[in-house]
Amino acid sequence: MRLMRNRGYFAAFIVSLAASFGVQACSSSPQGTAPSSDGLTGKLILTGSSTVAPLVGEIAKRFEAEHPSVRIDVQTGGSSRGLADAKQRLADIGMISRALKPEETDDFQGFVIAQDGIGVIINKANSVGAISDRQLVDIYTNQIQNWREVGGEDAPITVVNKAEGRSTLELFLSYFQLQNSQIQADVIIGDNQQGIKTVAGNANAIGYVSIGAAEYDIGQGAPIHLLPVGGVEATVETVQDGSFPLARPLTLVTANPPSGLTQEFIQFAQSEDVHDIIKAQNFVPVQRKELAQTLR
Repeated sequence: MRLMRNRGYFAAFIVSLAASFGVQACSSSPQGTAPSSDGLTGKLILTGSSTVAPLVGEIAKRFEAEHPSVRIDVQTGGSSRGLADAKQRLADIGMISRALKPEETDDFQGFVIAQDGIGVIINKANSVGAISDRQLVDIYTNQIQNWREVGGEDAPITVVNKAEGRSTLELFLSYFQLQNSQIQADVIIGDNQQGIKTVAGNANAIGYVSIGAAEYDIGQGAPIHLLPVGGVEATVETVQDGSFPLARPLTLVTANPPSGLTQEFIQFAQSEDVHDIIKAQNFVPVQRKELAQTLR
């Protein structure tokens, strides 16, 4: 009996030991993955701009494919969330669709991964081909309320504006020298897809979104049309050659100088290895020598 009892204790010890090793093995790399041959392992969380997130999501998929022990979680919520989460260490990397402001550079490191423009969109059924900057200001401040006043049909204009905390809103206001309190909006939207869907579904609506997002959706059949800004056509080409007046960098931010897995991912996102992904989403790749900051 004593021998059988000892054997039972020994078996239980072996099972417990095996379970312990199993827990340690799972905690060393994401569940369901084998250790990467290059030793790179762990998880990254990125939050922020809805313009940057889809691009970073595709870059993350390629990075994960090359490093099977890495998992990357990409979440939206606006540039303000990206900055706040990075500062509070709720995210490893924040995403913003603009450059860092001078007063932010003491708290954050910024790394440009692409260029984009902000384009004004109307429904494809709308016959208006161009609107001057002055007319657009008057539309957004309720001085012009009907499309016939700018050469269109006799129909009330539905003004679509971005929500507070969106970089697209900040740049729109800055370029047109407006305060958000001056804008008389009929619809408030968050991300680019909401803006595109709103304008696509309303023949009398006008809004503004990422040119890259708009061109991509137009290519997928979305019934919207991009208007010129400042007399310049809103296209990826005019953003690339610098002639489009309402352009901005797409930027990854960290609260500390990045290291380890964070550094590896940022370097990858800035490399030529992802230029095809950037172009496929109708953004403009940034050459290494043009980057505002590089990792050393």
